[in-house]
Amino acid sequence: MTLPSPFMTPEREAFRGNFQRFVDAEIKPHIEQWEADRSVPWELHAAIAEFGVFGFGIDEEYGGLGFDNAFMRHDYSEILFGCGASGIGAAVGGRTISISPIAKFASEEFKQKVLPEIISGRKMSALGITEPGAGSDVANIQTSAERKGGRWILNGEKTYITGGMDAEWFVIGARTGGSGLTGISLFLVPHYAPGFSRTPLGGKMGWHSSQQATLHFDDCELDSTALLGPENRGFIAIMNNFNFERLGLTSASLGMMKLCYDSALDWARERKTFGRRLVEHQVIGHKFAEMSARIDMNEAYIERICWAIEQGLMPVAEIAKAKVQATTSLQFVASEAMQIFGGAAYMLGNPVERIWREIKIMAIGGGSEEIMRDLAVRQMGLAGQ
Repeated sequence: MTLPSPFMTPEREAFRGNFQRFVDAEIKPHIEQWEADRSVPWELHAAIAEFGVFGFGIDEEYGGLGFDNAFMRHDYSEILFGCGASGIGAAVGGRTISISPIAKFASEEFKQKVLPEIISGRKMSALGITEPGAGSDVANIQTSAERKGGRWILNGEKTYITGGMDAEWFVIGARTGGSGLTGISLFLVPHYAPGFSRTPLGGKMGWHSSQQATLHFDDCELDSTALLGPENRGFIAIMNNFNFERLGLTSASLGMMKLCYDSALDWARERKTFGRRLVEHQVIGHKFAEMSARIDMNEAYIERICWAIEQGLMPVAEIAKAKVQATTSLQFVASEAMQIFGGAAYMLGNPVERIWREIKIMAIGGGSEEIMRDLAVRQMGLAGQ
């Protein structure tokens, strides 16, 4: 028995049902081919965009929904990343964390022209913060931008940029002032900017159907209008962006947990050992009880966070703690599912095998578990006590 959610509404239930049917019909049958191709067809971007999931919090005049909804953000990530290959969610969702700063800070002319193309899935955008020498330690980024003759000159590198090989527009964090977060500004970089180039990253353990890139800026020339938001305060202006990214990864981990559980349960109901179905052995039943409890607790925590956001709060500490709990729970659930499958879990094509390879990117992406714990402690006012 699954407890009903007090936060479920007819509208949300309809969205979940429609999107789940789309994923079942249009994504799951093609997973193995897209994983082999190391990409998804461009038509998939536009098809997913039809559900409005790239337009949260964006005005309708730019192609957005005209409203935001934390529960819908959660439902989208849970269902898409639970399809059986979380790289598909990364392939189409790389644009999401770059859309908000464009909508907030770009010129009106640019927003009118480009945002509808990005939100509708016709074009791609990406956010570039991580560098070869600075990941979660954002305050230490070294990419620099300086004014020269009425233009901005950008130098440095960004790496592990999801969507980086497909994007036509990039939101790039660069140092324009002193040390720390207050010396960072944001810039809008078109793919054709002089001095800009990109190279695909090599082989990866997982996320095969999405592409990540390293971006290179060698005296990259940008117009004076490329600056997004206030100089030296750009990063602080988009901090909420990262909260939504972390919420999305938390929800995605939940979807992956559910797939592990359901796949293992189907197997345990069919597989027989010592004259009994696998699920009838007490030791296996106990595994399902614990897996189910982890899933239920994570889902309840996420929904409480979504409720708080809908009340106008941004519970940063809770989002950070939830992400850690979700990724550690995902590791537990996936490991138990593999034990239940036995040798079959080790074979390519088993969704649990793929999820096992993709656990660590969930635990690292958007801020590692260690960084999230530290952020939670600071947000709770416990640092230094």
